[in-house]
Amino acid sequence: MGTNTTESFDLIIIGSGSGNSLVTPYWDDRRVAIVDAGIFGGTCLNVGCIPTKMFAYPASLAAVPAESGRLGVDLELRSTDWAGIRDRIFSRVDAISAGGFRYRDQELDHTTVITEESRFTGIHQLTTASGRVLESETIVVAAGSRPVRPDVPGIDLPQVHTSDSIMRLPKLPETLVVLGGGFIAAEFAAVYSGLGSSVVQVNRSSQLLRTHDETVSERFTELASRQWRLETGWTLSRIEEAESGWVSVHLEGPERATMVIDAEAVLVAQGRTPNTDRLDPAAAGLDVHGDGRLVVDEYQRLLSGGAPVPGLWALGDISSEHQLKHVANHDQRIVAHNLEHPDDLRANTLGPIPSAVFTRPQIGSAGLTEAQAVAEYGRERISVKVQEYGDVAYGWAMEDATGLCKLIADRQSGQLIGAHLIGHEAPNLIQLLVQAMSFGVDAHTLARGQYWIHPALSEVVENALLGLEVPDSGLV
Repeated sequence: MGTNTTESFDLIIIGSGSGNSLVTPYWDDRRVAIVDAGIFGGTCLNVGCIPTKMFAYPASLAAVPAESGRLGVDLELRSTDWAGIRDRIFSRVDAISAGGFRYRDQELDHTTVITEESRFTGIHQLTTASGRVLESETIVVAAGSRPVRPDVPGIDLPQVHTSDSIMRLPKLPETLVVLGGGFIAAEFAAVYSGLGSSVVQVNRSSQLLRTHDETVSERFTELASRQWRLETGWTLSRIEEAESGWVSVHLEGPERATMVIDAEAVLVAQGRTPNTDRLDPAAAGLDVHGDGRLVVDEYQRLLSGGAPVPGLWALGDISSEHQLKHVANHDQRIVAHNLEHPDDLRANTLGPIPSAVFTRPQIGSAGLTEAQAVAEYGRERISVKVQEYGDVAYGWAMEDATGLCKLIADRQSGQLIGAHLIGHEAPNLIQLLVQAMSFGVDAHTLARGQYWIHPALSEVVENALLGLEVPDSGLV
């Protein structure tokens, strides 16, 4: 390494997802390097939230005929065009990624894109896989996360996929085994079952989406079992290739029980891990959480021995416990401000973080679950209301017997502390409740301080708010 020339930059960004947006006009007369060995644009654009939702929407349309009979509408699904759907999605996604790379690397004189892995070799120094030495007084780590792959025999067979590759299959698999019970596993199970695959979802726990509120988790698990085969209480032991080109998925259950499922393809969706280990954080003396995340303070500064390291920052999955694009984007805005205004640092202090699961039905959530609320406030301090979609007029119109809105509030202040919906348009309906929690609007004021369109589905939220046992705001 001693013979290599050190390349100096005013800013080095590790990662090209949300970190890419740090390159504002402020840096126009400064040298910037973006270092990323992956596909330009990061997880969300290429293998995450954007393409998955572009698959989820046509899959939801394909499921309509099976659900329309209860409304007196006889529809028939003739076919789904996997290749057409896939190519439509990635013709758009790949073009955006390629355009972003071209813009940063070729059209801007002050930015350089380095398509290599890199690791710390000093506090303000990186070395790439080819031996290039990069240095900067300002380094932002936005290196994201990657899918977890269990260490079992057969995990590297070509029929075994993660979320990075499952969406680019050459054909729709006849049978797909989905390993995992979180939101990634649930969304892909819904997509592939909707488009025509026979899906078997395998999960160690008896409940899917276990990090969600227990009422939502239980409701979704029951509804998922109606749509695809659900096997709970099993763990993966090995995967073997068959002469047919399919694979045999070997599972172990309680009391030494075993099960074998044959499948054309397997999706491993058992969580994601930060890419911290690939960066050698010890070489820069950086603090690391037990789960692998880099430790940051409220200003997104990286820490060493509990103290901020001058010039080192992090954002997104590499440092946040919330692996969500909107969280990474907000982290980025905080870092961008603090880089440009070092004498006016802004803290990352936004309120409850919402999330959504784009399954059938959809899910929207923000704030505490009921169990978390009980642990934090005590059972007597909280009020909980569950309002079924089918109890409001638009729910009648849809003949909806499965959707619900669950709200949790502090009995003393009337403030909402948790909101959870499962059903039609849940990711959109949750936003009003996020607003209330973020800006301190109490439940009764939110319910009585505005007009609610009748008969819109949003009345399920209004009725849930009115069902909470909280102080009266005085509004009628």
